[in-house]
Amino acid sequence: MLRTRWREMTSRPALKWTFSTLFWLPMGICFTELLYTVKSVTGRSMQPTLNPDSSVWHDIVLFDRWSVKASRDYNRGDVVAIKSPYDSKLLVKRIVALQGDKVKTLPPYPDPEVKIPEGYAWVEGDEPFKSEDSNHFGPIPLALIDSKLTFIVWPWNRIGPLRKPTLPNPKAQRGPAWRAQKAEVEREERRRARVQVASSST
Repeated sequence: MLRTRWREMTSRPALKWTFSTLFWLPMGICFTELLYTVKSVTGRSMQPTLNPDSSVWHDIVLFDRWSVKASRDYNRGDVVAIKSPYDSKLLVKRIVALQGDKVKTLPPYPDPEVKIPEGYAWVEGDEPFKSEDSNHFGPIPLALIDSKLTFIVWPWNRIGPLRKPTLPNPKAQRGPAWRAQKAEVEREERRRARVQVASSST
């Protein structure tokens, strides 16, 4: 009897669509709130890692929420989405220093060096002259970290996991791509040179 009524109800397109929505919508919300979410990155603060001038598209990327919320799995060098200390807007920045570290700041920060308090992190954009980051608002509470960027979804020629900078082949032809790769490594080295990692950190 119940099976017959269920078949009659789900055979109607409107009811079938409603039941499908009621079933899948909560699962979709749980997936994006707790596991992974896809977002479009706007702005130039993370150039050339994201939205390089060579691309006509805004980068679309995959953020991992689960590892941040469940296990606090983030490290120096990770690109993360953070909740702005000023409003509810999400910002995409790189973790430069964690609690106990000392970091040499950049203008306009008033102090030349900061020791990161417990429960805080120092975040910056890869393009410091186009970024509003910890050099403007100081260390941020770790609770403001929303998710960690793991994968570039679009544009198609840059699809793949976010890779760490590597030195270009010294024997390769030294064209624009070679120079860009070299500059990326040098940028990473300068950023690390500004941070004195806490002795208790691994």
